[in-house]
Amino acid sequence: MTFSKLIREEAGHIWDASFSHPFVTGIADGTLSLESFRYYVIQDAYYLSHFAKIQALGAAKATDLHITNRLAVHAQGTYEAELSLHKNFSKRLGITEEERQNFEPAPTAYAYTSHLYRAAYTGHLGDIIAALLPCYWLYYEIGERIQDATPEEPIYQEWIAAYGGDWFRTLVEEQIDRLNQIAETVTENDRNRMKEHFIISSQYEYSFWEMAYRLEDWPVQNIRHVHGTCRMEKNRHLP
Repeated sequence: MTFSKLIREEAGHIWDASFSHPFVTGIADGTLSLESFRYYVIQDAYYLSHFAKIQALGAAKATDLHITNRLAVHAQGTYEAELSLHKNFSKRLGITEEERQNFEPAPTAYAYTSHLYRAAYTGHLGDIIAALLPCYWLYYEIGERIQDATPEEPIYQEWIAAYGGDWFRTLVEEQIDRLNQIAETVTENDRNRMKEHFIISSQYEYSFWEMAYRLEDWPVQNIRHVHGTCRMEKNRHLP
């Protein structure tokens, strides 16, 4: 059994929870509120901006120039393909420049990206690919499962089409193959750590749907004192 198949099986129950989450099924049948999807778009743009940086860190840590090039291509693709899709959605959903300027990542979005940075800075290329892979692979499987869905909302139709195409499958398969190749050359301790990164990222993928579905926010807002008065203010210095 390949390493990727092994960790995919171990994460199976987590992925099944994602497949049946009302955010995902709501996109497929058109019942998801646009408010939740709008919130998702804003948070996912933040996530993808950091996802691309982790891909670039993988390119820097690669010892093979071909792999460096390929991961740099992946980082560029994240910017050009996915973030351009979000730009289109943002315009159609009425997300303003003021909202983008005042953006604050939700707890789950912040924690997920922090997990990716930890894997990248404390591990090797195998850790990075293992942590990134659930985002690639899960979205592809979701796209395959709901590719024949016909929600009335055009935005949902476009979202489904984006992750069910051959171009995306090629990217996913490339990263799966790369992870398997790395797993064959590292120690058992390395493989266990890579598996842990994969499982944690799988959990965060589920949590990301839940975050958007529930419009997650920080439980306590900051209080700022201005001229003797107290004013509620969200934290603005999160990365």
